[in-house]
Amino acid sequence: MATRLHQLRTLYQLALLPFLITACGETKLDYPQTRRVDQIDTYHGVQVSDPYRWLEELDSEETKAWVDAQNDLSKPYLDDIPAKERIKQRLSEIWNYELYGLPFKEGGKYFYRHNNGQQNQSVLMVASSAQAEPRVLIDPNNFREDATISLRRFTVSPTSTHIAYGVSDGGSDWTIWRVRNVDTGDDLSDELRDTKFTQVSWSQDGNGFFYSRYPKAANGKGDDSKAVSIYYHELATNQADDREIYAIPEHPRQNPYGSVTEDGRYLVIDVNDGFEANAVHIMDLRAGKAKTIPLFDEWDALYKVIGNDGPVLFVNTNKAAPRGRVVRVSLDKPASQYWRDIVPQAVETLQNATYVGGKVVARYLRDAKAEVKVFSASGEVVREVQLPGVGGAAGFEGHADDPETFFSFASFTAPPSVYRYNVATGKSTLFGKSVLAGVTADDYETTQVFYQSKDGTRIPMFIIHRKGLALNGQQPTLLYGYGGFNISLTPAFNVGRLAWAEMGGVIAIPNLRGGGEYGEAWHLAGTKLHKQNVFDDFIAAAEWLIANGYTSASKLAIQGASNGGLLVAACLTQRPDLFGAALPAVGVLDMLRYHLPSANARAWSSDYGLSENEEQFKALFAYSPYHNIKEGTCFPPTLITTADHDDRVVPWHSFKFAAALQHAQGCGNPILIRVETRAGHGAGTPRWMRIENQADMWAFLVKALKMNAG
Repeated sequence: MATRLHQLRTLYQLALLPFLITACGETKLDYPQTRRVDQIDTYHGVQVSDPYRWLEELDSEETKAWVDAQNDLSKPYLDDIPAKERIKQRLSEIWNYELYGLPFKEGGKYFYRHNNGQQNQSVLMVASSAQAEPRVLIDPNNFREDATISLRRFTVSPTSTHIAYGVSDGGSDWTIWRVRNVDTGDDLSDELRDTKFTQVSWSQDGNGFFYSRYPKAANGKGDDSKAVSIYYHELATNQADDREIYAIPEHPRQNPYGSVTEDGRYLVIDVNDGFEANAVHIMDLRAGKAKTIPLFDEWDALYKVIGNDGPVLFVNTNKAAPRGRVVRVSLDKPASQYWRDIVPQAVETLQNATYVGGKVVARYLRDAKAEVKVFSASGEVVREVQLPGVGGAAGFEGHADDPETFFSFASFTAPPSVYRYNVATGKSTLFGKSVLAGVTADDYETTQVFYQSKDGTRIPMFIIHRKGLALNGQQPTLLYGYGGFNISLTPAFNVGRLAWAEMGGVIAIPNLRGGGEYGEAWHLAGTKLHKQNVFDDFIAAAEWLIANGYTSASKLAIQGASNGGLLVAACLTQRPDLFGAALPAVGVLDMLRYHLPSANARAWSSDYGLSENEEQFKALFAYSPYHNIKEGTCFPPTLITTADHDDRVVPWHSFKFAAALQHAQGCGNPILIRVETRAGHGAGTPRWMRIENQADMWAFLVKALKMNAG
């Protein structure tokens, strides 16, 4: 096998002559000769070619050799750009700032992540009080020398005696759970596998916890093509002995996840299948399965139980309220006619709500900017939380009987500061502040504009740049977007974007349909048969920036990741003339087969639809980036990025798209793919790797947009 792999790599390397000169005098890269196959699929009578199907075989020798050959092309190209080392050095300097995570309180102790600015992974700290000197509880930098094993999730027992923590190897979504004694720092023998996306929830006595896991496949690994079941794990026992608590075998794509209420009486079971609606079942732990109530089981809205007062639940929902509300629901009379509004639907969009200190804290979005209000448990407005400025807020978690909570606040040009907040008095005090060395936020400005999309819809967009920018139509501009899954793009700090602005670049972030900025109607307007609206919104943003003197097509780069990678690739294939460069990352790019790798991927059909449905197939086929590459088109310089451990959006999406784009490219503009090893979809990526990745992307744009990077 090793010999065959070496032969394949050699063949690809021989194909990598440095450059070809095209007839029109352009310098064109000589790409690896990617094998094309005669694969034809038929969808509802339509024949569809898939010449790079073999690249879906991620573990094959040929695919591995192809990846090596592509990296052997892209890495020297990027390393040879003179600006890269300067950019990398500056990113390292800016990234060196102290960062505080959101603290939470459990069993009288305080827990939070912290990074001194030079650590590859943030460290979990524990302290006896908010003012006490903390100590290190879990340092993921010690898990592996290159820091590619990360601390993904953790939950502390009610008495703060133990912490269950999940680790991810190489960026994978698969998580291994262990248990540590909080006082001694020693690990117990417990080890739980076959889990993704699950949090754990401790029983009130702290002797064990509930979690969700996948069944095992024939190869002994977790099978994520099937649904999870909820199990109970007792401390210091083998996972094989865990008891199955809840499963839904009659609905094999519905995934249940359990959370114990603070009083320990109920297990709230959140059942997921997609992103438009969910179900909630309630198990009375005193009676077990026999007393499980299908509380919300119509699959007609989103429901999230945020707290309870005995049999009365506080529920955040968009049922009959597309911008969200919080209602009181009694388990004795759960029908909707008995619900009572605590936080009624407002003009603003309710982004999240928590039940802490006997009050409901509601986080709103007004044109994608944060506002926070506090309500009494009976529904009266207590106050509006005074935030430090215009930006994004997160947090406000805590216990129902403890008025103390924490929140973070950030803007596009200032990293998060963490505040301690007393829900009873409304007093905020600074807990931790990040300070950037050699960067003055006052040197930059953020504005919000509104523009019209193709169908006349009014779309907001944030624009960030250095003060005194000249609107001469020649500013290098980065247009970043997402537009999906009800996710809102709010003001948030990003080191890479600040470095881009410092280099003289403009950043533009539109709030596209498909997101959650204006509630469920805004989300649905960018899904399934309406997905083209998202691309139209993004293209209209580019046209607005050009028309209003910020930039020109040759100076405009587009960037997005995951669903945002789909956005960039779709716009790239629809309007290649409009952009000077493209950075699609970990994208969903084959829209006819995206749902096949796992049940998790199939759940995206609530946003995308399925090729199995004839009407949805027509919509998907019309914009699927992989299927809409026209041979001979001059595509702008494009750097596709993915990772070999990405088991959320499998990397063959990027492989097939890169191969097709390289084959079709009609001019000398480079089409490169950079495949990271020991990395996944993005979470848990160590600092050194993020800096390297960012430096590659910005260096690529410096060359593509012909920037003067200093």
